[in-house]
Amino acid sequence: MEREGEKSGAVPLLQSSSSSGTASTAQTLGNIIVSIVGTGVLGLPFAFRVAGWFAGSLGVTIAGISTCYCMLLLVQCRDKLASEEESAEVKTYGDLGYKCMGKTGRYVTEFLIFISQCGGSISYLIFIGQNLLSIFKTYKTLTYSAYIFLVVPIQIALSWINSLSSLAPFSIFADICNVLAMALVIKENVEKISGGEFSFKDREAITNNIGGLPFAAGMAVFCFEGFGMTLALEASMKERGRFSKLLAQAFTGITLVYVLFGFFGYMAYGDQTMDIVTLNLPRNWWSIAVQMGLCLGIVFTFPIMVHPIHEIVEGKLKKTKLFQKLPCNAYDNNSTTTLEKLVTYIIRAVLIVGLATLASCVPGFSVFVSLVGSTVCALVSFVLPATFHLKLLGSSLNFWQKALDFCILFCGLIFAAYGTYNSIVGV
Repeated sequence: MEREGEKSGAVPLLQSSSSSGTASTAQTLGNIIVSIVGTGVLGLPFAFRVAGWFAGSLGVTIAGISTCYCMLLLVQCRDKLASEEESAEVKTYGDLGYKCMGKTGRYVTEFLIFISQCGGSISYLIFIGQNLLSIFKTYKTLTYSAYIFLVVPIQIALSWINSLSSLAPFSIFADICNVLAMALVIKENVEKISGGEFSFKDREAITNNIGGLPFAAGMAVFCFEGFGMTLALEASMKERGRFSKLLAQAFTGITLVYVLFGFFGYMAYGDQTMDIVTLNLPRNWWSIAVQMGLCLGIVFTFPIMVHPIHEIVEGKLKKTKLFQKLPCNAYDNNSTTTLEKLVTYIIRAVLIVGLATLASCVPGFSVFVSLVGSTVCALVSFVLPATFHLKLLGSSLNFWQKALDFCILFCGLIFAAYGTYNSIVGV
């Protein structure tokens, strides 16, 4: 699932190793996979339907390569700062933004991370609402919005757990649900394809609607989540010199799985492919079990996704005069009083209700995911890394390295602008 602290606190396995740099290669690989793979993958078959199987495969591949390259740019930027300033402490994406562009850089970076986390959290709730509505569609007593708000009390209660290590079992459970769901979906797709229920000629390789390409690309970019985890992942590794190779290997495997998942999903259902492929599954016990397992996994992983949002909001609020006027413990100024805890709990509850309200107003999973991928994800994943890289290392780069950075920068801006317009007006 999606995780981030800026997404930094989001990967439980990272907690024990991020500060000391003792994570093994296997642990780091697991953290990379956990950080990147999320619910967006279940929308890839629909993206292939919109763009065509060849254009969709190409788009996912380009998105994967570009994201991996830009993640490595962030590591280069931090290494450059570390070599110039021994006191330079760059732990997060926001820290890097501050070093490159001052307070403005920090605010812009953290704001985009905040919005992307909100987008990911809302997509979780949309997924839960649509799947529960599909499972219980014969019972018309509850609406789509009602199913979303049905899980809100659980989410509020889980959000009051401050220790991310306590949420680790939930994250592991969710990852198991994801793997099983993808395996069962692929099994159903292969059976449907091998049963001769489709004609390959009926599947478009490239859509005639040019607007479908950026729409699908936005979904592909959204699928490669966890960008804000880059610096924490690299710093957590015992053998940091191997991080670049490990990241490339992880992205190669994930990209291949994404392409195959999207391809077989589109091949199986063609023009009938739903924006969440689990909604295409037949009405039998195991498909319902898959959907329920995914929903349950997302319910328990939602606190991990929303945790960075709480951190950012609470961090800002604690600096306000109103919060500082709250009475402190007479014996320990650093301790948290009951009143402070109560205010924190209320703030978290309000945030989750707000996210649920926004999710209930979103018309469709794929449109929303594409919009988030085309805007904040494109800016966070491509525009900012290229900008920071040019700012810090521009003078030492050769012509082709500079050209590539500028290409990523301008293409990212154009993609964000056109992708946003295309997602709003519709494909």
